Amino acid sequence: MENPFDPGYYTADQLRGFGFARVGEGCMVARNCTIIGLPNITLGDRVRIDGFTSIIAPAGRVTIGSHVHVASGCALGARAGIAIGDFASLSQGVRVFTAIDDFGGHRLSNATVPPELTRVQSAPVTIGAYVPIGSNTIILPGVEIGEGAAVGALSLVAQSLAGWTIHAGNPARAVGPRSRDLLRLVPLVRAGEGTG
Repeated sequence: MENPFDPGYYTADQLRGFGFARVGEGCMVARNCTIIGLPNITLGDRVRIDGFTSIIAPAGRVTIGSHVHVASGCALGARAGIAIGDFASLSQGVRVFTAIDDFGGHRLSNATVPPELTRVQSAPVTIGAYVPIGSNTIILPGVEIGEGAAVGALSLVAQSLAGWTIHAGNPARAVGPRSRDLLRLVPLVRAGEGTG
């Protein structure tokens, strides 16, 4: 009997028919995602996006590299653009914002009022290759997370983070170095791509 609670995934061939800018080989996107702005979204090879994830890109571009996993319940607000490097991963509930309202009380702060009555600050977000982002982390506009950095769960990333360093906290700060040993495994993954 088929599980009625499992909506399943769209395959790469199905996704290519929906209007994405590009869909690589072996991609899987859960059928219960909310994705806006398909022509602005590029998926590399073997990208998996799990259920209840939202990608909102009506104007900004989203570029997701190869071998990227976006776990369930993530939200990517791409008004100013988001780039995610190869072998990166976003754990459950990660939020990436490229635009935020001014909460100082001088302007209104929501999408239902005319733009001239708001003061939205926006800037792109870049997440480098080999970067794991821990569950329920929040990433704010303008942040660049360097290649190989790691971000612990429940972190607030308000400033750019150095590569090959482990970061955690609110606000996120460096807590130690990160090994580059994982780089020796990349050729093994790439070599296996032609076998299945």
